[in-house]
Amino acid sequence: MVRQKYSQAAVSGTSDRPLERTLVEVYQHLMDYYGPQHWWPGDSSFEVIVGAILTQSAAWGNVEKAISNLKNAGALSPSSLREITLEELAHLIYPSGYYNAKALKLKSFVEHLGSAHQDSLEQLFVLDICSLRSELLSIHGIGDETADSIILYAARKPIFVIDAYTRRIIARLGLNPPRNDYAAFQSLFMENLPADEKLFNEYHALLVRHGKEVCKKSPLCAQCCLNSLCPRLFPI
Repeated sequence: MVRQKYSQAAVSGTSDRPLERTLVEVYQHLMDYYGPQHWWPGDSSFEVIVGAILTQSAAWGNVEKAISNLKNAGALSPSSLREITLEELAHLIYPSGYYNAKALKLKSFVEHLGSAHQDSLEQLFVLDICSLRSELLSIHGIGDETADSIILYAARKPIFVIDAYTRRIIARLGLNPPRNDYAAFQSLFMENLPADEKLFNEYHALLVRHGKEVCKKSPLCAQCCLNSLCPRLFPI
C-alpha cells in the first residue's frame, strides 16, 4: 500500500525532525481521504510535456480540450508541431487560454528538442536532474514549476513541484519556510522527505486535489481532512 510504504520510509528517526514528521502526517491524511491520484494523465511523455506547458494559468479540463484538438489534427508530436504555423497551433490550443503565447512556448520546446536531441526525449532525460532542469529553464516559456513538472511527471525523476495550491496549504498549516520563494518551498519538501519520484508525484497531486476542492482561497474548513494538523481556524 502506498501509504504504508512511504510513511515507514519517511518517519524513521523522526524524533529529532518534527517537520519531517508533520509532512508525512499531512501526506497520510491526504492519502487516506482522497486515495491515489494517478497523475499526470497522458498517453506519452511528450503529451505530459505539452500538458505541462498548456496548463500554465489554465484549468485542466480546458487543457484536455486543447490536447484533444492537437491529437485530432495529427499535431501531437515534435515534428508536426514544428511544421504547422504559429497561427494554426494557436487555433488548436485556443481552449487552454493565452494561446498565442503558449503556441510560441510549444514551438520553442520542440525546436530545442529537435536541434539539441534529435527529438529524442530519452536523450534529454538521461541528463541528471540538475543539468536537465538547467536546460529546460533555458527554453523560452519554461519556468520553475513547468520545468519541475516535466522532470517529475515526464522524466520520472524525484523533484518536488511547487504551485499555488501547495504554497497556500503549507502557509495555512504554519509550515512556511523562512523565505517566500519557489526554491525555499521546494527545499521544505526535498530536505525532509525521501527522494522518491512516486512519493513526490503522489504528494503533489494530492495537494493540488485538496487545494482545488477544500483548501480554496475561501477554504471549506469544516470538511478538511487536515484539521487535526492545522493551527488556524480561519484562512490567512
